[in-house]
Amino acid sequence: MTHGANWQSERGAAPPQQVQLADDRMNADTAYGLACQGVALLWRGDFQNARQLLNALGSRADRNRADRHRRVPPRHAATWAAAAATTIPEAFHRERQARAQRARTLSALLIELDADYRSALRRAPDVSAACSEAFGAAHGPLVLSLRELLGVIGAHEWRVRGIELPAVNLRIHAHYGVFAPLRHEYVELVAQAPLPAALAEHNMAFDIGTGTGVLAAVLARRGVGQVLATDLQPRALACARDNIERLGLTQQVTVQQADLYPGGQAALIVCNPPWLPARASSALERAVYDPDSSMLLGFLSGLAEHLVPGGEGWLILSDLAEHLGLRSREQLLAAFDAAGLQVLERIDTRPTHPRASDTSDPLSAARMAEVTSLWRLEVKG
Repeated sequence: MTHGANWQSERGAAPPQQVQLADDRMNADTAYGLACQGVALLWRGDFQNARQLLNALGSRADRNRADRHRRVPPRHAATWAAAAATTIPEAFHRERQARAQRARTLSALLIELDADYRSALRRAPDVSAACSEAFGAAHGPLVLSLRELLGVIGAHEWRVRGIELPAVNLRIHAHYGVFAPLRHEYVELVAQAPLPAALAEHNMAFDIGTGTGVLAAVLARRGVGQVLATDLQPRALACARDNIERLGLTQQVTVQQADLYPGGQAALIVCNPPWLPARASSALERAVYDPDSSMLLGFLSGLAEHLVPGGEGWLILSDLAEHLGLRSREQLLAAFDAAGLQVLERIDTRPTHPRASDTSDPLSAARMAEVTSLWRLEVKG
């Protein structure tokens, strides 16, 4: 009997060419060997055992990666200074490659869901609500990686609980596929920076690339009369509208689909673009990686045109890309100059997230040096 199902992959992976049935009798070593060979495993056993197997695959992938690092000979001390300039960028690219390989290996463990997003596996949770939020209405049975399904479940739990931002007295509910404001420091920068005087006469602000709508909500709570929040992605638009409604800010904040700027001008224009100029490997990474700094440069190039006289553009940007060798401070300042902008003030803060102090992270040197800044920009006089 032939049985078909739709293939679901948020990161755009192609359907596997080889699929083997697997159940509780398969041990982790066998599963890992098959996954490394590109063989996908369609699970037919207990759901909770599948989760344990996934954890075991992850442990083996991490152990093999650590073994490879130990086999790399150390650099000679005399060549360290000359090599230091490229060490961190190389580490960044190796880290991304390793993470991509790990993701491919772990994504080999597959789960089937029926047309109602339900699993027939023993001890399987009800994931119908989580999948409906993430993927919309079902169109027949589907197969997806267990790793992706667990991400969908986790996103649903975040969406229900929300993320508490005590410094700005907000709770934000992030939808699946929308960047969550887990790093509070950039939100606090927007909450504390002095508002431009031009708002007194032109009480309008734009939030470019609004995502969850958190920065638009902060501006509205600070007394900005009208905030126009834009985004291009349907998930982000739905998420921002949901949060603005939950917070009772619909009279002040309008969410609109746009590729960066809406029409008109504002006294304050805020943008928190992806911080790293590198290619995103999936739709979920687009909030972190900005190929060729296209969003950053698009924001800067359009800023002067959309600011009222005396208005300000607030660029929220980490300097992690500089520490990783992906963009220099000179390039950033040159982009300001080319867009006809000058720096009124830069307000800095240090990240407080756990990875900033994790010495086991291959990029720990860059992360510990990272500074997040709010650049107050104005049109050159």
